[in-house]
Order: sequence, then structure tokens, then C-alpha cells
Amino acid sequence: MTTVTIGISSVDETKARMRRAFDGGTQGAFISFPSLDLLWKVITPRRWEMLRVMAGSGPLAIRALARQVGRDVKTVHGDVQALLNAGVLERTEDGLVSFPYDAVHVDFVLKAA
Repeated sequence: MTTVTIGISSVDETKARMRRAFDGGTQGAFISFPSLDLLWKVITPRRWEMLRVMAGSGPLAIRALARQVGRDVKTVHGDVQALLNAGVLERTEDGLVSFPYDAVHVDFVLKAA
């Protein structure tokens, strides 16, 4: 099972993780955002539902994904584009979209303002 960690990390933390990976250290799969606000802006509740449906399912056509989440194709297409632009989803060579993970671990700390 492949799990991706979605969380908040600074540029310095991301660079340190990259250096460890280049040195041969196993880092796992990460999708990082610079702020919690940006994470919530990119991964809205409806997009979380899409990721839940896509986890472990393999590549899907946007129309099939829309059927599975019970939403309009046009709005799902817009959400897919936003997730592709953020690097959360991938597009396959044959035009399908993929979330190549079986599970998602969310990791961030809320601090006092």
C-alpha cells in the first residue's frame, strides 16, 4: 500500500527532504503546501471526496470520476484541473487522471494565532 502525506512545510523543510532523498534516504511520498490556508484553498471538501474515490482506483476518465462522486462533469473537470496544477493529481499518457496512492495521511500542526 502506498500512502501519501499531505501537509504543510516550509521551503527549507522541503529542500532538506529533497537533499536526504538525493543522498539515498527513503522519504516516502509527500505533497506539501506552504500554508494551511493554501492547502484548504486547493483541496476543498469536494476535492477531498474526489481523492477518497480515486485512492487505489487507478487512472480514471473525468466523466467516470464525475459519475462516481455524483457531480456534474464540468465542475469535476475544473476541480481536476486545480488538483493537476497543484501537483496532487497526475495525467496519464492516454489522458486519464490518476491519484497514484492507496491512502492519504494528513499532517499539520495548528498553532495559536
